[in-house]
Amino acid sequence: MANPTRLRRVAEQIQRELSEILHTELKDPGVGMITITDVEVSPDLAHAKVFFTTLGDVEVLAQSQAGLRRAAGFLRSALGRRIKVHNTPELHFEYDASVERGVRLTQLIDAAVADSSQDQE
Repeated sequence: MANPTRLRRVAEQIQRELSEILHTELKDPGVGMITITDVEVSPDLAHAKVFFTTLGDVEVLAQSQAGLRRAAGFLRSALGRRIKVHNTPELHFEYDASVERGVRLTQLIDAAVADSSQDQE
């Protein structure tokens, strides 16, 4: 079993480096503006699950996901040049809906508070 502290450090480094690569080196217009929110690395460092968010509707999300899947090989090789691990993990991109859920919950809470204050008046 791999050291959990080392796995977390590797995941954080992958997140930093991928964010940098996406914003400076990737020229795919299909990817658009995305933010890497988290990375989970498998214990053997063979796979990395990369969570991302993007601004826009479902169509923009689908386009960004397809662009990331197309660019996965390029991103992996660029990442391999930047981090010092024996094998660069295979990248798997997944949409992180937690930010969207958080915004929706905030809107619901704000609406409930507004309704409550109107009822008291």
